[in-house]
Amino acid sequence: MTEKKTVTSRRGMLKGAAVATGAMAVPMVATAQTTTLRFQSTWPAKDIFHEYANDFATKVNAMAGGRLKIEVLPAGAVVPAFQLLEAVAKGTLDGGHGVVAYHYGKNSALALWGSGPAFGMDPNMVLAWHNYGGGKDLLAEIYKSLNLDVVSYLYGPMPSQPFGWFKKPISKVADVKGTKFRTVGLAVDMYTDMGAAVNPLPGGEIVPALDRGLIDGAEFNNASSDRVLGFPDVVKNCMLQSFHQSGEQFEILFNKAKLDALPAELKAIVDYGVQAASADMSWKAIQRNSQDYIELKKAGVKFYKTPDAILRAQLASWDKIIAKKGGENPLFKKVLDSQKAFAARAGQWQNDYMVDFKMAYNHYFGKGAKKS
Repeated sequence: MTEKKTVTSRRGMLKGAAVATGAMAVPMVATAQTTTLRFQSTWPAKDIFHEYANDFATKVNAMAGGRLKIEVLPAGAVVPAFQLLEAVAKGTLDGGHGVVAYHYGKNSALALWGSGPAFGMDPNMVLAWHNYGGGKDLLAEIYKSLNLDVVSYLYGPMPSQPFGWFKKPISKVADVKGTKFRTVGLAVDMYTDMGAAVNPLPGGEIVPALDRGLIDGAEFNNASSDRVLGFPDVVKNCMLQSFHQSGEQFEILFNKAKLDALPAELKAIVDYGVQAASADMSWKAIQRNSQDYIELKKAGVKFYKTPDAILRAQLASWDKIIAKKGGENPLFKKVLDSQKAFAARAGQWQNDYMVDFKMAYNHYFGKGAKKS
C-alpha cells in the first residue's frame, strides 16, 4: 500500500531561481512516495514483546525519512498468533513479529532456533551462529522447502526463561509427572517426555486457563511479560532457570515480494534497523525485567531455583528428542550439526575467556559483603 506525498526539491528551487527572468521564481517540485507496510505481532498489545515490535518499526520509520512506514498491529488483529507465518507468506500481511518456534509444526527443525539447550550456547551466541555460522541460510532453506515466500530476520537475544509457574513448587522430577502444562515448540516434547500433559496455548490464553484450572502450570518468557499477562494473580510459585528455551530470539518476517519491491537503500535501513533493535531490546530487557522481578516479589510471588536434578532431566529428555527428530528429518539433523560445530568452538572460547560475574556480584551484594 503506498501513499503519495509531495516534497520540495532543494535542487529544483535553485534551478528555478537561476532561470527566472523578470518574475518571481517558481520552485520545481518532486514527488516522493511513502510505502506503508502492515505488520502484526504475535503478542497482546500490553506485552513488552509487542513493544519490542513497535520499537523496531519506530527505528525503521525514523531512518527512512518518510519513504517507508511500518504499522504494527497486535495479535489477533488480522489473524490468530499461530497463523502469522502463512498470512505473511500469502501477502495477507506485509510482515510480522514473533518467534520461529511457533512454526515448528510445519518442520520440527524450526524449533531449534529457540527450544532446547543449544549445546550450551547462550541467546547471543545462538544469534552469532545464525548470522555468521550458517543458521541464516539453513532457515531460508527450510522456508523454501515449505514454499513459504518470506524473508526472515532474527534478532533480540532473550534471557533464559523460567522453568514455569506452578500452583505448587516443583522440587523433584517426579513432581512434573501428570502436571497439565503450557509450553510451545520442541519444549512440548521435552515436558511431555518428563511426564507432563502439555497444551501449547498462545500467550493471551495462558492465564485464563490457569485461573479456570484447565492447566496446572505454564511458562511464557520473562518477568515483564509474565507480570503484565497476570501470572501473579492466579499462581504464586515460579521456578527459575531452565534449558527448555534458554537461547531464544525474536523473528521479524517480511513478505518476500513486498521486501524485494523496496529500493536498495530502504532494504539496507530494514537490515540495520534489525541490528539496532536487537541491541536496544537486550538493553531494555535488562532494565525492565529486573524492575518487574522486584515487583513480582512485592506481589507475593515466591521464586525458586529449579533443582539441578530437574535440569539434568531436561538435558536427558532433549538428547532423546534430537536423536529421534534427527533420524526422521534430514533438515533437523543439518541444523543440529551446524549448531554443534559452532557451539564447540564458540562455547570453549566463551567459557575460557569470560570471568564468573557471580563472584563479583556476591563480593558486593552477597551475605558476606561489606556495608558501605
